[in-house]
Amino acid sequence: MFTTFLKRCYILGLFILVFGIITACSTAEDGEVSQEDKSSESPNEENGEVSGDFEIQYFVGGYGDTWWKEVIADFKETYPNVNVIEHAGPNINDEMKTRWISNDPPDVVYIDGDGASETQMINDGQLMDLSDWLKDAETDDGKALYDIFITPLEEIDGGKVYSLPLAFDTWGVWYDNAWFEQEGFKVPEDFDSWMDSMIEIKEKSGIYPFNTTGNYPQYFQRGVLYPAFAAAGGEELLNDLLNGKVEAWEREETLEVLQKVQKMQEADLVDPAFAARSHTQSQMNFLMHDNAFIPVGFWLPTEMKNDTPEDFEYGFIPTPMNNAGEPMSLVPDLRPVAIAEEAKNPEAAKAFLEFIFTEKYGQKFAESTGAIMDIKDVDLSENENVPTFLKNINDTINNPDKVVVHERKTPEGDDLDISIKISDEVKKQIVPLLLGKIDAEEYIEKIIAVAEKAQK
Repeated sequence: MFTTFLKRCYILGLFILVFGIITACSTAEDGEVSQEDKSSESPNEENGEVSGDFEIQYFVGGYGDTWWKEVIADFKETYPNVNVIEHAGPNINDEMKTRWISNDPPDVVYIDGDGASETQMINDGQLMDLSDWLKDAETDDGKALYDIFITPLEEIDGGKVYSLPLAFDTWGVWYDNAWFEQEGFKVPEDFDSWMDSMIEIKEKSGIYPFNTTGNYPQYFQRGVLYPAFAAAGGEELLNDLLNGKVEAWEREETLEVLQKVQKMQEADLVDPAFAARSHTQSQMNFLMHDNAFIPVGFWLPTEMKNDTPEDFEYGFIPTPMNNAGEPMSLVPDLRPVAIAEEAKNPEAAKAFLEFIFTEKYGQKFAESTGAIMDIKDVDLSENENVPTFLKNINDTINNPDKVVVHERKTPEGDDLDISIKISDEVKKQIVPLLLGKIDAEEYIEKIIAVAEKAQK
């Protein structure tokens, strides 16, 4: 009997010991850990409240995806309980279209590339109003998120903010600085000197000096027409034209801008093969000195890095459509990020935006993309990994005597839909204008017809 009793006590004790271990493990899994266990946890345990699946959509084009891969990897390390799901690629806007239409979007979207329109997304109610969150939001380096941007956040619909500008890009005209110095070609500062330069280049080299892509006429639209309109009449004319104001399209300054384009075509300075070329084909021709000038954004050197000849030296100027004696004009082409209105994990989305807008990632953005991140007080001058041309561009942009920066404002109300239709027509008529199939007056007539119809 006594032996049996001892066996029972032994079994009972063993059961209590095992149960205690199981209970302790269960408690630890529920998050109640000892001070000893806490000392071995990730230093980012305070970010544990941000968790779950987090989807991000980003376009991969001329800027590449190096910056995105690095910043997402760092975000995962900082927020170990978040499962980041990436949707990326050169065709991602088309691939994700059905997700947006069916109200099943990713949490964060980088709005860039063909098929992406912030204006359209706002008009369709697809983007979250960030204004209340921005009142208290801070970056991971302790700055008020609302105040860190080079270009002030745009408020529409009575003070609502729908996106944050990530890339500060701008379109302008590129040339090979080394080739120009070698041949004695002049770098233009206004439209008259640009015409003189192109005529000289054609006579000496036998090439068509100007090239662009006909497959993507928005390159000429944003790279030539927008700064030309701004140079002719400032932000007011620029925005009135793009919002379909008929009286703006009837102004003399508008006609003069289109007549300048017509003058380039009539002087046989535009490569007639442009109409069938993609953007990469036109850029390759430019690099091979088949052409001398091309309108592209900051991403050009990065996109064409593997194809650029060793002796090629990128030079950039704001598109010289300005009159002699007047400053050049730039119209920033901001590439924003936004949170979807139907985001499933808005907390992770907000944490991601606070995470990326810092000095650290501003420096890395310039290093890997060849463009400028739209945040203030990022000094690139001492960064040896930033290309020289970008530092020179930064100096040019910050010289108000030579360059005026004009803002294209997001249209509101009825102007939203009208501006989309106007933009489409402006692009549609560029190829006929550059081929000489229509003249400046006919171009304007076609835009006015669309504007009048859209306003009925």
